[in-house]
Amino acid sequence: MADQYQYNTNEEKLVKDSHTKEIDLINRDPNSINDDVIKVEFEDVIAEPDGTHSLDGVWKLSYTTFTVSKYWCYRILSAIFGIPVALLWGFLFACISFCHIWAVVPCIKSCFIESQCISRIYSLCIQTFCDPFFEALGKIFSSVKVALRKEV
Repeated sequence: MADQYQYNTNEEKLVKDSHTKEIDLINRDPNSINDDVIKVEFEDVIAEPDGTHSLDGVWKLSYTTFTVSKYWCYRILSAIFGIPVALLWGFLFACISFCHIWAVVPCIKSCFIESQCISRIYSLCIQTFCDPFFEALGKIFSSVKVALRKEV
């Protein structure tokens, strides 16, 4: 009884750990899914070509304004909308998983089973009707000889 309790406790602990795992607060994109999309810096958006430069103070202040406003705007938007949007995405992916598990995979398995049955019937028909026909044609044309002559 003690072993069974220990097993259940470990099983519950594994289930709990999968939902409350530690997340990395430093590297928040471990799979690098946003490498080519989201990394927008000041130099990627605003650039002054040679011969057309603003005052150095304006350029520095523009850089600081862009960087700080982007940083705080993202923080405020994620604070306000991050949890509701995460809830919506969680709900969406739960629905997709549910449909995949309870509808798509069983439908595919059902089609596969049906296609195996139809495949056997088709194979039987081919072996019964077509194989003898083409075997007879092969025997008929096996005695045909083709000779090529070059006419001058």
